[in-house]
Order: sequence, then C-alpha cells, then structure tokens
Amino acid sequence: MFIFSSLSRRTVLALAGLALGSTAAFAQSTLDRIKEQGFVRIGFANEAPFGYATPDGKLTGEAPEVARAVLARMGITEVDGVLTEFGSLIPGLRAGRFDIIAAGMFINPKRCEQIAFSEPSYGIGQAFLVKAGNPQGLTDYASVAANPDVKLAVMAGAAEGDYARTAGVADGQIVTLPDQASLLAAVTAGRADAAALSALSIADMATKAEGVEATKPFGEVDGASVKGHGAFGFRKEDTALYEAFNTELKAFLGTPEHIALVEPFGFGEDYLPNLTMEELCTE
Repeated sequence: MFIFSSLSRRTVLALAGLALGSTAAFAQSTLDRIKEQGFVRIGFANEAPFGYATPDGKLTGEAPEVARAVLARMGITEVDGVLTEFGSLIPGLRAGRFDIIAAGMFINPKRCEQIAFSEPSYGIGQAFLVKAGNPQGLTDYASVAANPDVKLAVMAGAAEGDYARTAGVADGQIVTLPDQASLLAAVTAGRADAAALSALSIADMATKAEGVEATKPFGEVDGASVKGHGAFGFRKEDTALYEAFNTELKAFLGTPEHIALVEPFGFGEDYLPNLTMEELCTE
C-alpha cells in the first residue's frame, strides 16, 4: 500500500484512533469522524486521466479533483490519497483503508451489491491500445473474438474482462494485469496485441510510448451499450457521508465550474452522464 508520505502520520493516527476508541467512538458516523479529524482518505488506482499521482506526488485526475470540489462544499478541505490496485479498491474501502473510492470506477450491478455509488460524474465508451498501424485490424471486442490468435490485455477488477467474454473472447485470449502501466508495457513488448480500457485512458496511454496508437472509440458489445458511467464509491453503512456527498455532487455536475475543472483531463460537456445510478445498478 502507498500512502502519500506527507499524510501518512495523520492516517496512522486516524486508524489508531478507530482501533482504540471507546464504544461511543464506534457510534460516531464516518462523516462526523472526517469533519473532526479534518481530512478524508480516498482510494485511487493510478489510472490517468481518472485518478493518478504526478511525478512530484500530487494526487489529481477527474475523480480526485471533482471529489475535492464536492468535499470543499461540505466543509472538508484536505484529502489524503491511498494508492491501491484497481481490483483491491472495493475490498480496501470495505476494510476501512479509506472512506471514498475516487478512481472513475464504472457502476455495474455486481459492484452495487458490494458498495454504494454516487450519481455518475461522467459517461464514456471503450477503445483499444494497439501497435502503430493496428496490424491485426482490431476495432472492438468482436474483432478480437474472431481471431483466436489475438491476445487482449485487461486490468484486474475492471469491466473490460467481462465485456470481452460477453463478446465471445476466449479466456485463453485474455491477459489480466494489475494496472495501466502493465497494459502499456504488454502491448509495446508484444505480449498482447491490444489493451482495453475506457477511450480516455487509452488516448492518454497512446501519448506515453512510441509505436502504439488508440483505436476509434466504440460503445456497444453484442448489441448492448458499454458506455461506462464512472462514480464515487462508499461503504453502504456510511449513509450520512454518502447522502451529503451525493447532494453536493448533483448540484455541481454540469456547472461551468465543473466543466472547467475536468476539461484539462479530456472530459467536458460531451462526457456528462446520461443514465442515473439507479438505472446502472439495475440494468
């Protein structure tokens, strides 16, 4: 686990307080605890442009920046980032390592069974990272399924593995890796013919290495929409924190301040959500 060094002492103290507190302390809501301690811990997975650490250690990206703006409206002005592999974000939230997932995580019914999602903050389609010139002619998951020799890299715990299987991609074609950097390395080294992620992540990855490119985004798998809608995750028992955050988030989304904040990460009015959390949890 990586916690920003300037904040780790506070985090340790906060965890110690939780572990050693009285029965009354355990009755305190997470929102009250956060306001009392003066900061909140958020989990992120180092996936640009959704949530990532810059070389100098700053936590940024669409999700952390929107979270900061929303939390500031709630009177919470300090945010600690806890770097976590994507597949460990939900377990880490439920185990209390942090209080909010701010990683651009897509809402789906399976995840909704485990955590509470805010309303989505964006909606986006899929794309592949491939070698320059796209030698395999890959355009979507169906094109991967049609060629059994093709290897597709996906990130552990992310939606892309399920999308691929739905489209008929065999398990033997799927290479599961822990993070975005591993996906990029697999394609550049030839261990995978393509890597699948959201269109914005793929576009960002294509700028970070020579000899690779992004395919044109696509939005359907086997006739079903794969336009992912990302949101913030909360423990189901943290109702006060969830409701306060969600209220401010809904008021913030689509405002000029919101659009200006997310445009540097490739988001904007064209990426505003068109489905609700309830619709995404029950589809």
